[in-house]
Amino acid sequence: MTDSSKSPDAIASQLAHDGALVTDHLADYFDAMTSPATQLVEAMRYACLNGGKRIRAALCLSAARLAAPDDKQAFEGALMAASALEMIHAYSLIHDDLPAMDDAETRRGKPSVHIAFDEATAILAGDALQTEAFCLLSAPSSVLPSDRALRLVHELSVGSSASGMAGGQMLDLMAEALATSGKGFGVAETEQMQAMKTGALIVASPVMGAIAAGASDKLVSDLRAFATPLGIAFQVADDVLDVTADTTKMGKPVGRDKDQGKASFVDFYGLEGAKTYAHDLVQQSCDALAGYGAGANTLQMIAKFVINRSY
Repeated sequence: MTDSSKSPDAIASQLAHDGALVTDHLADYFDAMTSPATQLVEAMRYACLNGGKRIRAALCLSAARLAAPDDKQAFEGALMAASALEMIHAYSLIHDDLPAMDDAETRRGKPSVHIAFDEATAILAGDALQTEAFCLLSAPSSVLPSDRALRLVHELSVGSSASGMAGGQMLDLMAEALATSGKGFGVAETEQMQAMKTGALIVASPVMGAIAAGASDKLVSDLRAFATPLGIAFQVADDVLDVTADTTKMGKPVGRDKDQGKASFVDFYGLEGAKTYAHDLVQQSCDALAGYGAGANTLQMIAKFVINRSY
């Protein structure tokens, strides 16, 4: 699917296709688990298999197709990487929804894990998904050479570390606390926070797909340049939706960021200004892959979908 005339419906179909591949891979993984802690495994399944856009997975698989379009073994390696990414993402959402964090009762239109099970199970499910992601990548595999596996482990570690997603979440909590005293984050601090909290895993996604497929250093670098502004654009779009969307379509509470005093790009730029900023960022993303012709169309269209979505 590399036609430059791809419609929004075609991209939605591509996302659904790739999402189904990863969902099936994760389901098989959980089916094969032999842990006697059955409630923990069930909570992990619930968190990973309850829907979601699978944007990170699609970026990962699309990058692998760009790097090695006819290499089935490389694609299998990328599927493992995409599944690991979704495990980390699911763990982050479980913990994000906890009472000590955002205190959200719904996720993807269903009860959050700590509501569907209990708070202790939710904490452990997040912990276990984090470690299972690295277990998946580091397991002996005929489709993922050890040198690529090591690079994937490192990339995912950095993306979810104190310099990445976890650190960004901490900054988000700090911003919320400061807002109550009238000293909230400014635009530069907010952009740094979101580049870590949301953007780090967005950047890791196509980079990991390329690494799994044995891409050149140049392609890996260009994909990093593609995904860096996209990570911010994703959050800008989320901030817009937090103002314009409804809870039913989003599958989670909307307007909560404003209620909690969190810094928002809509607050800084206004609604239309935030939309313009998101479009400018996505244009930067697309320009980073301009030299790859039709092979990059899917990645570029996913980037455009990110800021034009309604959920």
